[in-house]
Amino acid sequence: MTPNSSSTIPVHALERLLQAMASPRALFFTAALFSLMLSVALFFTGDREQGIFVGIWVPSILSAGNMILGGGRNG
Repeated sequence: MTPNSSSTIPVHALERLLQAMASPRALFFTAALFSLMLSVALFFTGDREQGIFVGIWVPSILSAGNMILGGGRNG
């Protein structure tokens, strides 16, 4: 496969994707998604209580991200 073929991702598109993933918002979203996946894996592999415990991290992570990145509470 040649570097100029149509099936390769352009370098600038890959750089933009990496920059977007490095943003603080993406880091919080990735942490929440990882927590959700870990929770489901724990729940269905037989460790239901730990799965539920890890599952309640998801809204906490998203709320913390919203509060930190959004500047806290206005009012």
